[in-house]
Amino acid sequence: MITVPAAFRGMPRWWHDVAGREWLDRLPSLVAEQCRRWDLQVDGGPLHGSNALVVPVRRGAEAAVLRLAPPGDDVSREAEALRWWDGRGTVRLLEADVPARAMILERLSARSLQSVPLAEAVPVIADLAARMAVPAPPGATSTARIAAAHLEEFPRDWERLGRPVPRRQLEIALGIAAELAALPPGGDAVDGDLHCEQVLAGEREPWLVVDPVLLRGDLEHDLARVLWSRLDEVADDPELRRLVDLFARRTGVHGERARAWIVLRSLSYLLWGLDQGLTRDPPKCRRLLDVFA
Repeated sequence: MITVPAAFRGMPRWWHDVAGREWLDRLPSLVAEQCRRWDLQVDGGPLHGSNALVVPVRRGAEAAVLRLAPPGDDVSREAEALRWWDGRGTVRLLEADVPARAMILERLSARSLQSVPLAEAVPVIADLAARMAVPAPPGATSTARIAAAHLEEFPRDWERLGRPVPRRQLEIALGIAAELAALPPGGDAVDGDLHCEQVLAGEREPWLVVDPVLLRGDLEHDLARVLWSRLDEVADDPELRRLVDLFARRTGVHGERARAWIVLRSLSYLLWGLDQGLTRDPPKCRRLLDVFA
């Protein structure tokens, strides 16, 4: 029987989630049941991110991990994404039980790209984004559609939340959203949640993505998240611009498009964060908007 880590139990996402707390209590028996079903042997103490419990296991001679997700998480979408990329820049999916929200995955190190200096991590992120840019399934949500949704959401939420950024920045973001929404959607696969904590060291490849979100369109879509999640490490605005230029050169995307998506994603997360009562991340989004909008 495994013990659920106290740090996982204490995460804010469970504070108001009764079903989630019940799931935490049932996790030891759920792990035992999946191990019986898949003939797995627990091979170490459990780990976790923000969304799931991961238990090192062995199936015969094969080292892997058992991943269990809480109620409400769409494991089918993640399994579909991992099958689509099939190990190209991502962790390999070995088995999935969607009703049980369980997967067996290739075992990676617990060391994430967060442990690498940001100036070295950005090229890794860029190379992974480019490597994952294979033709996407036709049904994948496009980044152009995401941009189009902002045209309605931004003015409504900006007004509702007390006009938290200057009108000029709102208008710049709306102009960018209209421009990106009108462009023909690209056909390449994009990870909509690609940042340093979602990249782990591996053996098959030096770095591999976990928990990808399959979109299609602009691979620079989520560069802002890479930046805001580690913005405290960026000393000044020129260094910030250099990191964006480095990403653009490495991926071959146009620098102006990369900066445009930084503006959209930063305003989107700022408005969402304020609505959720966040205090640490909104100032980081404001800094990105001040530099790029």
